[in-house]
Amino acid sequence: MKVTVVGIGYVGLSNAVLLAQHHEVVCLDLSLERVRSLNDGIPPIRDQDISLYLTQKKLNLRATVDKAEAYHHADYVIVATPTDYDAKQASFDTSSVDEVLEDVMSFNPDAIVIIKSTVPVGYTSTACKKYKTRNIVFSPEFLREGKALIDNLYPSRIVVGDKSLLGHRVAALFKAGAIKMDTDVLFTGSSEAEAIKLFSNTYLAMRVAYFNELDSYCAIGGLSTKDVINGVCLDPRIGSHYNNPSFGYGGYCLPKDTKQLLANYEDIPQNLIRAVVEANETRKDFVVQEIKKRNPRVVGIYRLIMKTDSDNVRSSSITGILDRLREQNIQTIVYEPLINADEISGAKRIQDPADFKSQSDVIVTNRMVTELEDVQEKVYSRDIFSRD
Repeated sequence: MKVTVVGIGYVGLSNAVLLAQHHEVVCLDLSLERVRSLNDGIPPIRDQDISLYLTQKKLNLRATVDKAEAYHHADYVIVATPTDYDAKQASFDTSSVDEVLEDVMSFNPDAIVIIKSTVPVGYTSTACKKYKTRNIVFSPEFLREGKALIDNLYPSRIVVGDKSLLGHRVAALFKAGAIKMDTDVLFTGSSEAEAIKLFSNTYLAMRVAYFNELDSYCAIGGLSTKDVINGVCLDPRIGSHYNNPSFGYGGYCLPKDTKQLLANYEDIPQNLIRAVVEANETRKDFVVQEIKKRNPRVVGIYRLIMKTDSDNVRSSSITGILDRLREQNIQTIVYEPLINADEISGAKRIQDPADFKSQSDVIVTNRMVTELEDVQEKVYSRDIFSRD
């Protein structure tokens, strides 16, 4: 079959590579640079497994900026475009998804549309009514940045927001490309599938917030965070995963998804969901106060990436630390080789790591790395287990 994937970020490209093992896949993107890179076998994102598959596997995959080429004769269209949270509208900005749906109805109205972009609860149902079709299906992604292809090859579960034969066809499409054979598949209504995505990510954010607040308690009280976490996590009901303290949850999904879920609770009693959102801001406030206790003249921010081995700085928790330090008129410098600019958020960017280390009185890093071991006495980090 011909499958068109719109958007070649982590979600889109990992799905494209998965499906290109057995089908003709055409990736559609707005960026000519990203399209050329992919056609040259170089992924425009950082993912070792995707790079390996592009160079060593036989894939029927190409990219284009031409909508007509992408949509014509496509059996399936997978939507993997960004849906950032719009605080003014208290909702995801779904304009990129809306545009894809309009294009599909114009170029190829018989194509089956699979929405992988995260959308508000009720979006897919509304879209089906608007276009008078049942060929729009929501199927959430559960992918880790940098491990997106692996998570498609060995999926934790496949959720499809359609209980009909169409839903089973969609599930079979993704399952056929996976290596893991015994994947749990769940068929639900479209709104339930949309809710599964938001509640899953909010639970993960809640777990991050929980262990961060545990760490704040231990830091103030002089307790060993590591000992307390190890003791808590020996309980098999809790487990020793997703428990490493940080400056807060960040990245593509958790910040926006928690806010969207909270917005969906507008007329529903709740306390916990709001607390998860607010806890992330409280944690950053706490971290800044701890840094200030060291009375630094110059604070160095080491890397703005969301997590180790990432190339994503969007909504990274450490950017919130940088912004707060700048608001309190604390002199800051930044070391971030991924960004080519003289200043980042008003802070001077230092290109040479040795100069960065020598100029910084305190070096703030979300995750401890070997590159900072020679100046460990300057480092402020809440990384306990040296992992994400």
